Amino acid sequence: MQAQFFPYRLVFKRPAGTSRGTLHVKDTYFLVLRRGRKHGVGECALFRGLSADDRPSYETFLKQTVDHINRGEPLEALRLDKWPSIRFGLETALASLEGSRPDVLYPSRFTEGKDGIPINGLIWMGDKTFMLRQIDEKIRLGFRVIKLKIGALDFAAELEILAYIRRHFPAGELEIRVDANGAFHPAEALEKLKRLSDYHIHSIEQPIRPRQWESLAALTRETPIPIALDEELIGLFAEDEKRDLMETVRPQYLIFKPSLLGGFSATDRWIALAEQYGAGWWITSALESNVGLNAIAQYTYSKQVSIPQGLGTGGLFTNNFPSPLYLDGDRLYFDPSKQLKIPFSGS
Repeated sequence: MQAQFFPYRLVFKRPAGTSRGTLHVKDTYFLVLRRGRKHGVGECALFRGLSADDRPSYETFLKQTVDHINRGEPLEALRLDKWPSIRFGLETALASLEGSRPDVLYPSRFTEGKDGIPINGLIWMGDKTFMLRQIDEKIRLGFRVIKLKIGALDFAAELEILAYIRRHFPAGELEIRVDANGAFHPAEALEKLKRLSDYHIHSIEQPIRPRQWESLAALTRETPIPIALDEELIGLFAEDEKRDLMETVRPQYLIFKPSLLGGFSATDRWIALAEQYGAGWWITSALESNVGLNAIAQYTYSKQVSIPQGLGTGGLFTNNFPSPLYLDGDRLYFDPSKQLKIPFSGS
């Protein structure tokens, strides 16, 4: 088996606003494995400023990983525990290599084009007019669950947006999830959650910044809105750390981004912990290209999910790759008559 990697810069169609700033581009890497005439592709989906392995030595270590594979040394000897995006890329490249075709990693009714995955409609941060336009469009397309990024506008303006939604769509017709990306200060978080609860919010992701477990635990005990942890999971590699989080905070939901957690094996372990501690969960993408999104979608379907997932980000970039994935209303589908085409992979 031979390996190569290729850097790639994804360009946003429109600047993507988050509570951490505005994104214009996203750098990523592709790992290509070859065995005879077959090839497999995985995305080492580094997320700068968020991935636990965002380090100056990233590309050096990725090259060392490729060299290790090319020398024929056992994969088990690779120390990838603290390089989650590289482990995600390697796991998916191996599954791609073994598939009936490179873009089928988890054969199922989904990859046969016979079933879809329910997803939420993502509303990006921006000025009030931009956010309202996105909301109207998602509802027109048939979404019944929307997720709003909050924390960048004035809080009163964000409440006005929620009031606008609820005037037109009561809770029985439209579910609203919000994601604060850690924007609230612990001292003000509970009061803000109380005000948000007036609008019948399903859940809020990461209301305060990670690693404030005592403050977070107090919030999960008192919150009028179920709390979902997202960034809080990033960088927790040891089993005892993960258990400490669950024991201390007792979150109502967990949200899994496989490319940030260390691939599907790591996500499997988090799912087991969520179910052990009685927490609900769903899976989301993390601004991967269609290579990573395709892998995550197929894995997600294999878990027999029923609630909407967070997988609808494939259309954000000007230079994404042609893909079998497509949206029909609020469901993500795979068209087996089309193929995922990556120019440098030979596909």
